[in-house]
Amino acid sequence: MNKSFAQENDRTKSEPPKEANLSEHASFLSLAAARPSLNRRAALGLGATVAAGVLAAPSLLAAAPGRKVVVWSEGTANVDTASKKVYPNDINTAIAEGLKPLEAKGWEVVKASLDDPDQGLSDDRLNSTDVLIWWGHKKHGEVKDELVSRIQKRVKDEGMGFIGTHSAHFSKPLKRLLGTPCSWREYVLDGTTVQISVKLPDHPICKGVEDFNIPIERYGEPFAVPPPEAVPLDGLYTKPNGDKEPARMGMCWTIGKGKVFYFTPGHETYPDYFRPQVRQIFLNAVQWARTET
Repeated sequence: MNKSFAQENDRTKSEPPKEANLSEHASFLSLAAARPSLNRRAALGLGATVAAGVLAAPSLLAAAPGRKVVVWSEGTANVDTASKKVYPNDINTAIAEGLKPLEAKGWEVVKASLDDPDQGLSDDRLNSTDVLIWWGHKKHGEVKDELVSRIQKRVKDEGMGFIGTHSAHFSKPLKRLLGTPCSWREYVLDGTTVQISVKLPDHPICKGVEDFNIPIERYGEPFAVPPPEAVPLDGLYTKPNGDKEPARMGMCWTIGKGKVFYFTPGHETYPDYFRPQVRQIFLNAVQWARTET
């Protein structure tokens, strides 16, 4: 099932009220200042008129609410010897850099880590997040169950989007959201490559994406997840011996009020999150995952 692309407008669907003519109110105040004999009732009337004008123009008081995507990582890719050569500032930094074009559309891009206070997701931060991107590998068990419950609530009950990538298939939040083990048949790092194909060219996640080939850690089907609503990205592995094997590369679900996307590539020793095609997929996925409220 294809989902409509998230609209780039304000959260409210109502027509904003017409702004008051504040210059006219200012002239009234100038008149009042020039006439000190103005009685109390008239002065109060002028004050009420100006106040009503300001209330009729809320855009003068506060900007419309923005959009926020938080890129979360467990903080190991920039520590391990092999992966820190590829991601010296961690994987969340690489993903966040690829999302910079969203800032021109009113998005705030935030990085978070397991080592941060509140494991990177305080109540205030999580409650103001439109889309949460999650990368984890070795520290799934260190994520607090209470945080997982808050993430589940934000997705299912409040419509926050969730994007898991590569080894985040074993993350507590994704397993809680999908309600399955989220395990693959095998995990093999042997020089396999994958041809990633755009299976659903009209899906929002595939906008501007063309087929491409990359080295990959092979995650073998079956993948123990519920049947996806859509598989916009498919894949075909080529093993070192030349054998071929199909596998899904991008899958979508709706969980309660929220949208969930899982992207298979992203091993920590491959520069996937710097690749233009992968960055385009994430740009699209973030905008697709945001639910209008």
